[in-house]
Amino acid sequence: MCGIHLIWGQGANEESIRKLVVQSRHRGPDQEAVYSPWPGLWIGVNRLKILHPGPDADQPFWSQDSQSLLIWNGEIYNYQELRSLLTKMGVNFITQSDTEVLLYWIKIFGVKGLEKLQGMFALIYINLSDKSVLVARDRSGEKPLYYSQNQHSLILSSETLGMAELLKSKADWDQLEHYYVFRTPLQGKTFYKKIKEWKPARYSTIYQHSSFRWDNIPSGKSKEENIGQKEFKGLLLESISKQFHADVPVGMMLSGGADSSLLYALWYRETGRSLPAYTIQVEKKYRSKYSDGIAARRFVEKFPADHRLVDMDQSVFWENWDAYLKSVDQPIGDSAGFLSWMIGKEAKPDVKVLISGAGADELWGGYQRHEAYFRYLGKKEFLLQWSSVFGKLPLGREWKKFFKGIHSNSNTTFLNFSGLENPGEDLAGDYERVFNPHLPEYKRGLGFDRQVYLVQDVLKIHDNALMAHGVEGRAPYLDVPMLNYWEKIEDPAILRGKVWIKGCLNELELGWIAQRKKFGFGLPLAEWLSEKGEFSKRVFSSIQAFEQTHGSHFPERMRTLAKNPEAAVKTHFLTIFNLFLLAEWVKLREL
Repeated sequence: MCGIHLIWGQGANEESIRKLVVQSRHRGPDQEAVYSPWPGLWIGVNRLKILHPGPDADQPFWSQDSQSLLIWNGEIYNYQELRSLLTKMGVNFITQSDTEVLLYWIKIFGVKGLEKLQGMFALIYINLSDKSVLVARDRSGEKPLYYSQNQHSLILSSETLGMAELLKSKADWDQLEHYYVFRTPLQGKTFYKKIKEWKPARYSTIYQHSSFRWDNIPSGKSKEENIGQKEFKGLLLESISKQFHADVPVGMMLSGGADSSLLYALWYRETGRSLPAYTIQVEKKYRSKYSDGIAARRFVEKFPADHRLVDMDQSVFWENWDAYLKSVDQPIGDSAGFLSWMIGKEAKPDVKVLISGAGADELWGGYQRHEAYFRYLGKKEFLLQWSSVFGKLPLGREWKKFFKGIHSNSNTTFLNFSGLENPGEDLAGDYERVFNPHLPEYKRGLGFDRQVYLVQDVLKIHDNALMAHGVEGRAPYLDVPMLNYWEKIEDPAILRGKVWIKGCLNELELGWIAQRKKFGFGLPLAEWLSEKGEFSKRVFSSIQAFEQTHGSHFPERMRTLAKNPEAAVKTHFLTIFNLFLLAEWVKLREL
């Protein structure tokens, strides 16, 4: 796990590349370097040592003929398999690292070799023979990569902050409405002008700083012929055996929910080895609702772990808020980011890798909006006829949102269910192209979440919050063979409600976890904001000050809420926190 950086063309010099490296030092505190392969090109790297921690695997990593080099960020989980093939082809390895395997794999197979990589990565491979640069990012976007390009220069980096300072970038206020509804900027965009996100599964070979064209890394084919829980469990066990492996201590983000509990239970059942496990525990008066701590404690009685409860209340929040805010590269409207950061802080003294259940909900239908969408598809005509009537009844917040979201276009309905508010026609048009028209309707919604919510929210949080502490996050549910297997399945009965995950839990006599009601990973915002104490006062004050200084950039409904956030606590408590985070981040970055 690392930070990688490149400046090519105008402005490429040692001072500039060092600024990017220093800004991302938290991503790779174990080793850093800058280098110029040829005049006008500079690269930099921060290395977090996970496999083969010795200095002979440091980056940039050179081929033995000195004609190519690699800097990259991530892990290749099938590197042993690739190493074996390369050895048979005559490659003599000098380390046990996946870095060396990746270098020679690309050197021999080129871009075609990207299809065979199973892992998470953002990479820059440089060929000195033809002065070309290959840039690529993994299929799920687990590892971040950003770029800025004009006719004179190309800049790449794992984070935006250093780039923004180098480019003196101004804020892109066009992203405010996207953030207000979907919690993040539009795909491919950031909150900085001139800085874009390199999209997942994209690669490009660039020559002498010519303009580049993206190509997609092809999806692999699943070797599994049968579809069933047995095959799913087998693939998950393979993923666990690869992703729990490291040359440094590994721990678990244990929520007490289905996804992380299954991963740890399978690991412990196979190995008998306990690991450090970290769970957020809120203050006592809220634990009946936010019960992760209670559930995780019960779980480790059966599957032992070195269990650490990370206490969370308003005092802890404010003690850590400023440090967390400074670590936020791009604001994401999700309080799970703060909780993940707190777990990373607690885990840092003892582990360098944290496993999580990220990706399971998006692939296997774990969210409430997935169940709502399934019900909508089954009763579409009835709901279209009567939703306006039901929506006027004195129902709870969730039912009101459901009926308000019903639309004759199923894609629009899913967007309405996904957003914190209905996006509106213009905003929805920016996301319509994400839906794959070749998929059945229900899976089309899951595919959207996999490409948007998972990449833009869950995985960005996973990476940014943990890497702030120099801890690598891994997500076994997103292993490439698992993704390939998922792509074969279209039956909603399998893709709905995580049936195989729950089935595996039942086999392990963990049915009580399988039956736990899905509850989001986040702060008790509705409760804290309703108490009218220090938390709500500071949050409301920050948002109102933001509106006064920047309100002219706000979309109308965002500005209305920002002027009087206290009036919207019951219905918009999530949005209120998101605006608070954005307000604080904008103030800190002086945008």
